[in-house]
Amino acid sequence: MSIEQNEPLFTNPLEAVRGLTINDLNKYLPAVQKVEDISMTADQIKDGVFLGLCLDGLKKIPDSSIDLIIADPPESPWRSINQRGNPMTIQEYFQWNENWLKESARVLKPTGAIYLISGWRYSGMYHSLLNTEFQIQTRITWRNSTPKDQSKPLTWINRISDIWFATKSNEFMFNQEAVTERSNQMNPESAIEMGVTNLWSDIMDIQVGSTVKMEGDKPEQLIQRILTASSFKLNWVVDPFTRSGGVGVIAKKMGRRFIGFESDQDQLLMAMKRIDKE
Repeated sequence: MSIEQNEPLFTNPLEAVRGLTINDLNKYLPAVQKVEDISMTADQIKDGVFLGLCLDGLKKIPDSSIDLIIADPPESPWRSINQRGNPMTIQEYFQWNENWLKESARVLKPTGAIYLISGWRYSGMYHSLLNTEFQIQTRITWRNSTPKDQSKPLTWINRISDIWFATKSNEFMFNQEAVTERSNQMNPESAIEMGVTNLWSDIMDIQVGSTVKMEGDKPEQLIQRILTASSFKLNWVVDPFTRSGGVGVIAKKMGRRFIGFESDQDQLLMAMKRIDKE
């Protein structure tokens, strides 16, 4: 990412966004790229993180050009950028998910895959939606110590979350040898029960690895496993809900080309900073 140095936009330290210094704002604000300004062709795809809604961003990507999508959709998105604090109804939420998943299917290569991270509350809905556009391969379960959709006290406490693994066709890329090798390195005695199955009991939602974990990030090991299984170096990876850039940081670290969309400018700036520093 090439960042030009211009005259400072901010000099008052009280104006800084949490996690961003005044120098960060002066560096990254002028470099913000908006979804509406994107122009891509099949021969010229642009990596980076872009300010805008996921659906608008996906519409800018050419057909059959992306190798892997890693998506962690928000559970109560706003109706629009201009209606923050006004969440969708369940009917609107279903339609919203249907729309961005259709675009996701369009942009994936025939051998491409999507990993959709979901809590138990909406997992059944995503199974239904994915089944209309993709070939569902499996549902992965992992140990999430801080799920968003936690049960109320005095009942069963939820400690797991789902990841739906679906592909555009049944002719898809899956690097089982690399996944097995990574699992063997982590824990040789129980590799068969970990990375090569759909029960990822070895991964917990705690700080593990060198990437600094921020709010909204999934465990580094989880993203690494997905990238290892369903992409190679220089493959195109998309995160439609980038937040503070956790997927982008790990994708860059592993040599993938990354595209992300985020509608919150503060989160986008943090993502730009983190990916730029990697």
